[in-house]
Amino acid sequence: MGRPARRVSLSSEDRKALETVVRRASSSQRDVLRARIALFASDGVSTGEIVRRLGVSKPVVCKWRKRVATHGLEGLRDLARSGRPARLTAAQRLELVALACEPLDEGEGRATPTLEEVVERAVDRGVVDHISRSHLHRILDACALRPHRVRMWLHSVDPEFRQKATEICDLYLNPPAGSVVLSIDEKTGMQALERKSFSRDPAPGRVRRREFEYIRHGTQSLIASFEVGTGEVFGHCGATRTGGDLEAFMEALAVKYPLGDIHVIWDNLNIHRTMGSRWDAFNERHGKRFHFHFTPLHASWVNQIELWFAILSRRCLRHASFRSTESLRQAVLAFIEDWNLRAHPFRWTFSGYPKHVRE
Repeated sequence: MGRPARRVSLSSEDRKALETVVRRASSSQRDVLRARIALFASDGVSTGEIVRRLGVSKPVVCKWRKRVATHGLEGLRDLARSGRPARLTAAQRLELVALACEPLDEGEGRATPTLEEVVERAVDRGVVDHISRSHLHRILDACALRPHRVRMWLHSVDPEFRQKATEICDLYLNPPAGSVVLSIDEKTGMQALERKSFSRDPAPGRVRRREFEYIRHGTQSLIASFEVGTGEVFGHCGATRTGGDLEAFMEALAVKYPLGDIHVIWDNLNIHRTMGSRWDAFNERHGKRFHFHFTPLHASWVNQIELWFAILSRRCLRHASFRSTESLRQAVLAFIEDWNLRAHPFRWTFSGYPKHVRE
């Protein structure tokens, strides 16, 4: 007859926890199988019947039945395994991570190290006697460290950052009654590139294909304004972007908005900053209706028109082919016209300033 099966007794809480594991779609098949064995055993089902119902071997059922009877739910967990002893100490691993974060010497002509170079430096400095490239890769991967990858970062060093950003955010949220808030900037260097060969249209399972060779036909510059309250865009496209071009654009803008105050948000470009001459005289001609607000240094993201320029690049410029600068100009102006048919303001957000913790 053999030895009787181990009796399994589960509390209501343990039973509820196991039933949750069985029902949960994200549970692993391993955990579901162990939970079912424990539940059947607690219901008094024989070992042979559990084998038949679950389609597993008898030793598997006996193992987990004994483990849950002896240790409860903790018995359903895998035991810790010793494994092979670590080849490197914790201090050596930290030193390898620090080496990977070090920049190369300027005289070497490279900015980021390869894994082979990190291995070589580690051996030269006596951090390790030997380490393979794959072993180093696993150590860095465990720290989510990829020294060969670079992401652009722009930090504002403006000492008046808080004051300027707060002023602009307040204009976005609470514009003065009867006034218009305009984000203005220039998008320069838009290239009229013509593809030398035809492109292949996308198909199921195949992305659009485009030949890499192209013909240059010159560039165009766009000066544009984005009305924060409505999302309407007004722009001029031409071959240059000079102070005279910007002044002509502003004159056209004054005609477009003949009444009320106009609050202009733009960056610190030199043709924006000539307030003592060009823009003072311009404002005098227009009854001092224009009020100029400057974004913090290195903080162009505060200006909402940068978001619209990104949309223009993705939807109009990136994958197009232009046979001339005139065709490029017409495409940009057509995109502006189409945008204004469905213009909408942006849900622009700014998370605010970090809190200063007093020690």
